[in-house]
Amino acid sequence: MLIATGFGTGLSPFAPGTCGSLAALPFAWGVRSHLATVGIAAATVIVFIIGWWAAAVVAKASGVEDPGAIVVDEIAAQCLVLVPAPLDPLAYALGFVLFRIFDIWKPWPARWADREVKGGLGIMLDDLLAAIYAVLLLWGLLALGGASGVRS
Repeated sequence: MLIATGFGTGLSPFAPGTCGSLAALPFAWGVRSHLATVGIAAATVIVFIIGWWAAAVVAKASGVEDPGAIVVDEIAAQCLVLVPAPLDPLAYALGFVLFRIFDIWKPWPARWADREVKGGLGIMLDDLLAAIYAVLLLWGLLALGGASGVRS
């Protein structure tokens, strides 16, 4: 339960997914500070795999397909979005906003995964797919900003 709820951030009565994404920011910053880009990429994979298991256990125990308190999916996906981001508060803020937009919107195939893929994988997968859109847009915006002389 502790892992699935992002150490309790998912128990927030207001916007638990957003709280989970916010909780990922200092975690990602710390990992990135000590282990560089490869570290945040590895952390994303590890959180995804452990989150898959934790989400499945909590969903099964609660009898709810995708309990709102489960936010480990947001944490893993937010970490993925931050892989191309430099250690810069503005870049992290942009990554956070972009992920929240795509996580709420759920463009294809994220919406498909949300509806069709069940269990722990389904809980994790739709957020990961939404994060791919955010990471591509963030990467493009960072590249565009760097090419134009605008620094994050």
